Amino acid sequence: GPCTECSCSSGKEPDKDPSHSKKKENGDRLCVPKIFFGTRTHKQITQISRELKRTAYSCVPMTILSSRDYTCIHPVVSNSSNRNEMCVEFLEGKHGKSCSYYHGVHKLSEHHALQSAPRVYQAWDIEDLVSLGRKLRACPYFAARELMVGADIVFCPYNYLLDPQIRESMDIKLKDQVVILDEAHNIEDCARESVSYGVTESQLRAAREELDFMVNNSIRQKHHEPLRAVCCSLI
Repeated sequence: GPCTECSCSSGKEPDKDPSHSKKKENGDRLCVPKIFFGTRTHKQITQISRELKRTAYSCVPMTILSSRDYTCIHPVVSNSSNRNEMCVEFLEGKHGKSCSYYHGVHKLSEHHALQSAPRVYQAWDIEDLVSLGRKLRACPYFAARELMVGADIVFCPYNYLLDPQIRESMDIKLKDQVVILDEAHNIEDCARESVSYGVTESQLRAAREELDFMVNNSIRQKHHEPLRAVCCSLI
């Protein structure tokens, strides 16, 4: 089959893998770009990974970046209203013990990486990763991020590529990479959302009270006064 031709990497050492770098004349390595494929919803990623599975490229190392809402399997964190905060608290050991699923990440990322031998590796979707994570008691959220290092194609929702804060937290570097945006007519709305923030009047009033306290007690006045002025003008 076509997969026997492609040199799939193990995902462990992408820089030593011939498919990931070409030698330049002067001996420098020229990195082969990753493809970042952005979609509007997580559901579309499932459809696209299913399509990838049917092509000659289903053996290409891949990963899917998605939120903890879809990938957290910790019994406490996954039932929390704010999974991100709760996850960080568990990683820092604030609840007496650390997250055992996080410490098992390598079991999942290496398991997927090992399958990238020709004719064995298959394109997968989030559900596949999560069910394997449950079996291995390993965190799918962090495993997917680890797999990004050796991946040739990275699937994710638009905002992971558009929102600078998410890009930074996910360690996504788009320089010299290939970016594909599916249904790109939705980009404007997505870009607007990523730089918009909703706030209620009661939140503004509470913020003003806190800032009043800071200013009146001479706590970093020059930083807090302009913020108070913004709150007052918005109210």
